[in-house]
Amino acid sequence: MTGATGNVGGELVRGLASTGEPVRALNRSGSPEGLPPGVEARAADLNEPDTVRGALDGVEALFLMPGYGGQRQILKDARAAGVRRVVLLSSPSVRTGDRGNAVAGYLIEAEEAVRESGLDWTFVRPTSFMSNALRMADRIRAGETVRLPFPGVRTADVDPYDIAAVARHALLSDAYAGRALEVTGPEALLPADRVRILGEVLGRELPAVGLTDEEARAELESELPKPYVDAFFSFYVDGTLDESVVLPTVEEVTGRAPRTFEDWAREHADAF
Repeated sequence: MTGATGNVGGELVRGLASTGEPVRALNRSGSPEGLPPGVEARAADLNEPDTVRGALDGVEALFLMPGYGGQRQILKDARAAGVRRVVLLSSPSVRTGDRGNAVAGYLIEAEEAVRESGLDWTFVRPTSFMSNALRMADRIRAGETVRLPFPGVRTADVDPYDIAAVARHALLSDAYAGRALEVTGPEALLPADRVRILGEVLGRELPAVGLTDEEARAELESELPKPYVDAFFSFYVDGTLDESVVLPTVEEVTGRAPRTFEDWAREHADAF
């Protein structure tokens, strides 16, 4: 397991551990803090394949985070170690084919590396994460107006819990080999819809304002490198990526409906 302490990785480690499967979780410190009992922690850096190599011994399936410099060598080492299957966390943005886009470009490259690795592979391509709403938490706790970029863009955001559930099935079965599983939530919402639902869960009205494109760019560029801001503007202003389509993937793979944003908000209400 790479990315074992992230939004998806943490859920995936817990899900795998609950099935009784042996799990080896990689993080930079090698600390077991926050991991379920019985999960083996190993220190590793995905930019330094030498630190990963020893952790591949005895591994059957690998969950791989994209965008790290050591990916091709890690995949080569995985095959040499006898790993059979790799599940890559990716994104629907690869469908744009835009290698010049800072987000789509590194994911396209990551998928190519996995396809060329000789391992059985599955790509899990989720829409935007419901957990992105945590970026509003500081403003909400402070009682400030929530500022919403791209206020007119509907997205079928997905709970990381459901992304992890789909990835878990792909790791444990040959049924999804050679497939790209596009994962969405059950409803396409506007940013203001998510603020309204959060307010209903928290029991108070949350003031919010939609930003103009100029305001959104200024605010995002104060937080993110410009190439990534350009990527989001390509997706949501130029319309190169449509994340509003609701797909049945979660239910088809897991046998249950995906969680709603209200479900997610109730689960994480304490953060706000």
